[in-house]
Amino acid sequence: MNDKGYIERLFDGTIEFVLRSKGALVIVGPKWCGKSTTANRYANTVIDLMPLESRNEFIELAKISPSFFLNYGPKPILIDEWQHVSFIWDQVKYEVDKTGEFGQYILTGSVTDKARSDLYGESSRHTGNGRIIRKMMRTMSLYETGDSNGTVSLLDLKNGRFSPSMSKKDIKDYAYYICRGGWPVAIGKDRDVSLAQAKDYYEVVVTDDIFSLKDIPLRRDEQRARKLMRSYARNVSIAATDTTLREDCAGGEDTFDKDVFAKYLNALRNLYVIDELPAWNPNLRSRTAIRTKETRHFTDPSIGAAALGITPEGIFRDITTFGLLFESLVVHDLRVYADTIGAQVYKYRDSKKREADAVIQFDDGSWALIEIKLGGEDDIRKAAENLIRIAGDIDSEKTGRAAFLMVVTKNKIAYRMENGVYVVPLCCLKN
Repeated sequence: MNDKGYIERLFDGTIEFVLRSKGALVIVGPKWCGKSTTANRYANTVIDLMPLESRNEFIELAKISPSFFLNYGPKPILIDEWQHVSFIWDQVKYEVDKTGEFGQYILTGSVTDKARSDLYGESSRHTGNGRIIRKMMRTMSLYETGDSNGTVSLLDLKNGRFSPSMSKKDIKDYAYYICRGGWPVAIGKDRDVSLAQAKDYYEVVVTDDIFSLKDIPLRRDEQRARKLMRSYARNVSIAATDTTLREDCAGGEDTFDKDVFAKYLNALRNLYVIDELPAWNPNLRSRTAIRTKETRHFTDPSIGAAALGITPEGIFRDITTFGLLFESLVVHDLRVYADTIGAQVYKYRDSKKREADAVIQFDDGSWALIEIKLGGEDDIRKAAENLIRIAGDIDSEKTGRAAFLMVVTKNKIAYRMENGVYVVPLCCLKN
């Protein structure tokens, strides 16, 4: 499909496959990531619950006759912002079960609170026995925005295929990508317009969205919300504890109640503002203990930049923060690519203080270790040696084989080191 003005998304392939293999698809993810625009391309009938006037009419119809509501027109039927009629979930399941046909419904939403978590399989409520599937749509990767040339494919690396290549992007470009983010509305616009989108998103979160969840009631306190977002941004790409974040938020004589703090974090999770990276727990040959704390990430690195008030020029004044946000940018793109090939992304940390910034676990059991470096050749060499040491301690007979080891950089050349480790610029990667 080539709708005028539409930027092709890797998630298009996910939707196409699910509509061929499942009765219904629930698409979740941060607001403004393009869920509605993309889903609209695959629907024969659209029920838009965003406009207030039509929303109230559709809600009444769904209450009076849920069966008629769910057969409102030709299928697939898209119910956009469907959380407003979440009470129809059991009817959706019934309609899917009744015919057994694939591709009946697409449900989209940007909020998952306690009540709606039932609908996504996070409680005891029946979720559709595999006939209804939930998929997360993320903001755009650099390959989707056209900034990565896609000369190095994760699947090709997994299958032993690689050719040296080059990216024209430099460190200034990556500073801009961190601050711009992958918001569809920011792509192809003037620089000032593009940079404004993440800032606007951040402002909506701290002034309205975080206080709008019925199941996580929070007293409106914008300053506290801003402090939390800044603290989270300062600890992005780090396995910081809740205590660390809370103490960082408080500062001075101020306090941040533990339970209230937990509510704020849950609100950000349920709004898909933050998306922690889980720890990888492989079988090791040694008795080294694995650290299982999740690593802090925003769903888009530009949210962190906006929370800190960082510009593409100002980010160079704090190289440490630049490095952490660059790592988050890479992890974001790896997650987008992994989603399309049935893989998962994790973080590796052990009691020897060894880390791999990202681990890709493929669906066949193989895995790849990845380090992310903003520095120069010496940093890359040390990162490669670290990956080799970690890989050597992993029991491949129990955990699966290593598909590849890779250092992702801001440099321009993609090559294979003599020790077998790949060095690849972020703007050469794709799925």
